[in-house]
Amino acid sequence: MPQQSPSGSAHSASSPGGSASAAGPKILDGKTLSRAVAGALAARVAALRAKVGRAPGLAVILVGDNPASQAYVASKQKFAKECGVETFDARLPAATSAAELRSVIEGFNADPAVDGILLQLPLPAPLDGSEFVRMIAPDKDADGLHPLNQGLLMQGTPAPRPCTPLGAMALLDLALSSVALTESTKLDEIPRASLAGKSAVVIGRSQLVGKPMGLLLLERNASVTFAHSKTADLPSVCRAADVLVAAVGVPNLVKREWVKPGAIVLDVGINRLPSGKLCGDVDYAGAAPVCAAITPVPGGVGPMTVAMLVSNTVENFVRRSGVQL
Repeated sequence: MPQQSPSGSAHSASSPGGSASAAGPKILDGKTLSRAVAGALAARVAALRAKVGRAPGLAVILVGDNPASQAYVASKQKFAKECGVETFDARLPAATSAAELRSVIEGFNADPAVDGILLQLPLPAPLDGSEFVRMIAPDKDADGLHPLNQGLLMQGTPAPRPCTPLGAMALLDLALSSVALTESTKLDEIPRASLAGKSAVVIGRSQLVGKPMGLLLLERNASVTFAHSKTADLPSVCRAADVLVAAVGVPNLVKREWVKPGAIVLDVGINRLPSGKLCGDVDYAGAAPVCAAITPVPGGVGPMTVAMLVSNTVENFVRRSGVQL
């Protein structure tokens, strides 16, 4: 069965982790995969509502009028509602004081109807985003960025995980499966992949993506290398990877010759060029022909980040309520 790209063109699924396919790479369509996540979450939320008497609740805090932040918040709220998750909205002016924002967060922390709190970043100056993320109750952390939850990730203990790495891992599962993704694909048709014996390289070391991405890969038994701007001979390091994750925010950094033939490439970057066009950290046109599987930008990791935010909220609800299905 042909693999559909986000633009609708057909690609035959290659053999991820092996040699590159003459028919082209498997395109890891995050938009379509997020629909499968939505279907699974909607069914779970309906069952939880029937058992507990309420749906999970997601509170969204937006400070200021940054257009990109407004668009991100709208997409997250839309996805949550499609899954049956209740949403609570706090829109605050850019001039909001630290005390006012703290009061809003504390109110959602105390609200029993709220299971996930999203504080949309970045915050307008002089507000410090990391300071206010730490104020969110760890068991209501929808982004997986609270220091306590990051420590639990290090321990391998169940807790909210950072959304973008979680979404990237779901796309990696797709890459290593034999599933040809379509609009009718069910999430449980895609098995959880083992990465035993595979080499993974993560370019980037941020707390938001790079570091947690490496830990999630390690949980799957990959041999993980962190690479960054200070890494000697970065192209050679990348060429050794069976799984290459680019998360540095540099347009088209990763070239074709950086990619091992048959590798899986997960491009987490999203950059706007002077022309207004969006692109990732990987030179897609150059690298795609040698990959077994690759994420496009846009339409790859981005939609899955939104899906994982809502998934985290549902998992928080389950942990907080003590109910299992």
